Amino acid sequence: MWQPSADIARLRQRARLLHSLRQFFAEREVMEVDTPALSQFATVDPHIDSFVVTAPGGGERRYLHTSPEFAMKRLLAAGSGDIYQLSHVFRVGESGRYHNSEFMLLEWYRTGWHYRQLIDEVGELLQRVGLVALATVDTLDYRQLFMAKLTIDPVAATDQELQQLAEALSPKIDLTALRLSRSGWLDWLFSQHIQPQLGGEGRAVALIRYPASQASLAQLEPNDSAVAQRFEIFYRGVELANGFGELTDAVQQRQRFEAEWRQRRDEAKPLYPIDQHLLAALAQGLPECSGVAVGVDRLLMQLSESDQIDQVLSFGWRRA
Repeated sequence: MWQPSADIARLRQRARLLHSLRQFFAEREVMEVDTPALSQFATVDPHIDSFVVTAPGGGERRYLHTSPEFAMKRLLAAGSGDIYQLSHVFRVGESGRYHNSEFMLLEWYRTGWHYRQLIDEVGELLQRVGLVALATVDTLDYRQLFMAKLTIDPVAATDQELQQLAEALSPKIDLTALRLSRSGWLDWLFSQHIQPQLGGEGRAVALIRYPASQASLAQLEPNDSAVAQRFEIFYRGVELANGFGELTDAVQQRQRFEAEWRQRRDEAKPLYPIDQHLLAALAQGLPECSGVAVGVDRLLMQLSESDQIDQVLSFGWRRA
């Protein structure tokens, strides 16, 4: 088990990819930043668990970041301008064909940009690294896609109707024990019955305008508060990127964090401290901006046509 998970040729390809990504942003004068991996705070997203690090003797407790997003937004509020970061992030329990508990994110923010401009730039990046033939990314509306594929309105349907549809489409699986939230049922239906069809050979697809219940850190559409300025980009049925027209309202963000914290408590999940530094930065004034995170390991999997994430990592989770 001492040997690398990836062969040396794949590691050379990984090095070329990282060089290409840095060159892409250098040409656009986007500043590379490097934020701490250990934080006093953690995300309270009910779907993500953090690794906890405690100093010897039961001393100070810190959390390994699950994304550099909060620290990067603090830099934006401090006047950094456009920034990007390549960083290792950590999430408990994420292991599988496309998941490793430690993985690499490429995250960047563009100030003054609408999220649709950022989708275009993601397309340019995917073309630059050789994944897609054209920089233009096809866009699909989340709500319209659900109605076309599953004949249900993901915004207007009740939680019970979403659960009933999930159970009807998966009769051999006992879903009642899952006790999913509304967002959980939407994720189940999407991942099982829509996502595998998104993004064909040489073409990426951006899914836009997610329901407000899945807004996360995105602002709601000004002319339709039922949906959020959130997008995800898929290629060959695999999620490569997750982005937002970023929420800049500190009061609204605190309300979302507190609702997520209560959901974690009600579902008996580990409770983490809400990031007060981020909320203070938002209160100070986050510039209007859009941001996106790209999974670097998944991107390399697609470029190299690898079947398992271990094949593009120097040492996968079991060999680390």
